[in-house]
Amino acid sequence: MSESQLWLMLVNSVSGENKTARMRIWRALKASGAAALRDGVYLLPKSESARAVFAEQAQEVVAAGGMAHIVAFDGEDDAQHREFVRLFDRSTDYAELFGKLDAFKTEIAKLDEVEARRQAAALRRDIAALGAIDFFRSASRHQVESALADAEAALNARFSPDEPHAAKGVIPKREKAQYRGRTWATRERPWIDRVASAWLIRRFIDPKAKFRWLKKPADCPKTALGFDFDGAEFTHIGARVTFEVLAASFGLDSDRAIARLGALVHYLDVGGIPVPEAAGFAAIMAGARAQQASDDKLLHSMSAVLDALYASYSELPGGES
Repeated sequence: MSESQLWLMLVNSVSGENKTARMRIWRALKASGAAALRDGVYLLPKSESARAVFAEQAQEVVAAGGMAHIVAFDGEDDAQHREFVRLFDRSTDYAELFGKLDAFKTEIAKLDEVEARRQAAALRRDIAALGAIDFFRSASRHQVESALADAEAALNARFSPDEPHAAKGVIPKREKAQYRGRTWATRERPWIDRVASAWLIRRFIDPKAKFRWLKKPADCPKTALGFDFDGAEFTHIGARVTFEVLAASFGLDSDRAIARLGALVHYLDVGGIPVPEAAGFAAIMAGARAQQASDDKLLHSMSAVLDALYASYSELPGGES
C-alpha cells in the first residue's frame, strides 16, 4: 500500500460511575489530538509521543479501576488510511482561528497595549497548540501563520514603530575588551528584542554599559553604540534579530542557554518556530511596560525575568550547567 502508515489505538473502559476519571481522561486525550473512533476507542498516528500519551492515559484508566490496551496496526488499505487521515483534518479549527485573527486586526486600533499584547499572546498560543496536533499539516496552517505574522506586524507598527529592516552581509566577530564602559543607544519604550539585547549587553558584553533611550534613531549620539534600528552598529542581519546578532558577534551563541533565549526573542520579534514560553514572556513584558514609565526601570524589571530564564535554560540538557 503506497499510503500505508502505522497507527496506534487505545482501547479503554472505565466504570460509568467514575465520572471524574472518565472526564479527566477524555480531556487529556482530546488535548493530545487523538481521534475518537467510538466511546473508549482512540486513534493517533504512531510516534513516540503518541505512545507516551496513550501509555500515560492507560495508567490513569487502570488506576481508576478500568481496563486499557494499546494496539499498533497498519491501515487495512489506502481507503481506510485516507478515512483515518480525515479524522485529523484541522481545517475547521484553523478557520475559527483565522476569524479570530481577522477580528483582532480590526480591533488593534481600539485596544491599549497590555490588552492588545495579551490577546496576541493568546492567539499565538492557540495557533501553536493547534499546530502541535496538526499531524498531517493542513493546507490552512500556512495561511493562519501568515495571518498571525500580519497581525503581529500591525501590533508592532502601532506600539513599537520604526522596527529595523534586516540588513545583508556577514556578522563580524568582535572583542569584548573594545566595548567596555560604553554608552549604548536604542529606541525608547523597548519591546522584546531591545530589552533582551540590553540585558545581553550588560550581562555578558559590557557590565558597566549605560543606555540612552532615543525618541528617534536620528537622535543617536555619534559616540554611542546603536542597536536595533536601521543603520545601527548592531541590528537585524539576514534572518537574525538583534539579540542573535549580538550573541554571534561576541561569540556568545555557543552558550546553549543564550541560543534558547535567542529562539524565544526571534519568535516573538519576527515569528518562526514557536517557543512554549513565548506567550508567558510576552505577557510579562507587556505588563512591565504598562507599570514602568522609566525605560531604565523597565530594563531592571525584565533583567530579573531574563536572568531567571537563562538559569532555567542552563539547567536543561545541552545548557551550560
